Amino acid sequence: MKVITIEPEQFDSFAKKHKYRNYYQTSTYGNIMKQFNYEVIYIGINNDEDRLIGASLLLVENSVMKTKIAYAPRGILFDFTDSEKLEQLTEALKRDLSKLGIALLTMDPAIPITIRDNKGNIVNINNEAKIVMENLKNTGFTYKGQNLYFENKKPRWEALTVLQKDIREIYKSFDKRTRNKINKALRSGIEIYRDDKKDLTVLYDFIKRKEKKPFKYYQELVKAYGNNADIFYAKLNTEQFVINCKKLYEDEVEKNENIAAKFQQLAKQSGDRREIFDKKVQSDKLLNIYKSNLIFATNVLKENPDGLIIAGGLNIVYDNAAYLVIEGFDPKYRSLNANYLLKWRMVSDYTNEKLKYFNLNGISGNFDKKNKYAGLNEMKLGYNSVVTEYIGEYDIVINNFKYNLYKNFSKK
Repeated sequence: MKVITIEPEQFDSFAKKHKYRNYYQTSTYGNIMKQFNYEVIYIGINNDEDRLIGASLLLVENSVMKTKIAYAPRGILFDFTDSEKLEQLTEALKRDLSKLGIALLTMDPAIPITIRDNKGNIVNINNEAKIVMENLKNTGFTYKGQNLYFENKKPRWEALTVLQKDIREIYKSFDKRTRNKINKALRSGIEIYRDDKKDLTVLYDFIKRKEKKPFKYYQELVKAYGNNADIFYAKLNTEQFVINCKKLYEDEVEKNENIAAKFQQLAKQSGDRREIFDKKVQSDKLLNIYKSNLIFATNVLKENPDGLIIAGGLNIVYDNAAYLVIEGFDPKYRSLNANYLLKWRMVSDYTNEKLKYFNLNGISGNFDKKNKYAGLNEMKLGYNSVVTEYIGEYDIVINNFKYNLYKNFSKK
């Protein structure tokens, strides 16, 4: 067995037919990463008959002492269940990648261990994954562990909404809290639209606080994927926002007055007023909230008479599925739940376009409500999502001498 460099076209031809294909393992993604100081290498794995039996895109970085560190995002594409072939591959990687100056290779194959429901309960186990993990351990790969959070280069846990159902059934399957937040966003006057111009400017304002990637990265992503890149925005109709806030306030004023009248009537009759008193207190609180909301909405309308974009998201469509790359919102309007309505529109559109599923990207593998990522999980799992747990991240030292140099200088 040997590892060789191959042309992007040959790589794509192999990768698109592989069981664990994904959009990170494409020359399209490779072309993007070339713009950010990565050396992009496409390797082919040939057996003794010189037949291609595996491949991977590698992102190579020059580190200290001219040491090269390689990463195979959601790769390598190879049959890791065959222990004999894996042993041969390990030897070939060390021999042939060392010739390219690579000291360390990190990989995180898109191989699922389990499929779970949105409560974290296992509904399916990939028996192959256990074999793969045991084989990788036996052939000298270092495992980063079955971590629960975001310690790896790519999330080990992802949430997916299955789309191959009637759209009404999909909506009914959502968590009640999710449906309530979608409806609240609609009542607030939020409208979702797909940006045909694919303008990233506003979206980047929402995400730059939490993402280290530069604006150019998303520009290149949209440029490279073209019609398969979708940008959605949530726009607040500020006039409708005022109308809705005013109606809520006026309705509560009427309700408050009726409760006050009942309270007075019971006072004359010397009846039990405790229940009515509690309702009055609750109504008074709501009245103050709705009044504040109305003042806020009125000011927003004055400043933004033509409406205001308050949330957005970027998706990539690949292999009959949609992937949420990034989303963000204006924290001033967090309470309007625009991001919930945004994802519902994405689900709706992609269902109508006959896609198989919508990947909502990473979540935590800790399903405890006290988990620090509980809010993120609740939001993504509320769309009746299923959870994919991947095997995780592995390292293999290619050149011991160069790797030890790299490790020692990194510590310093």
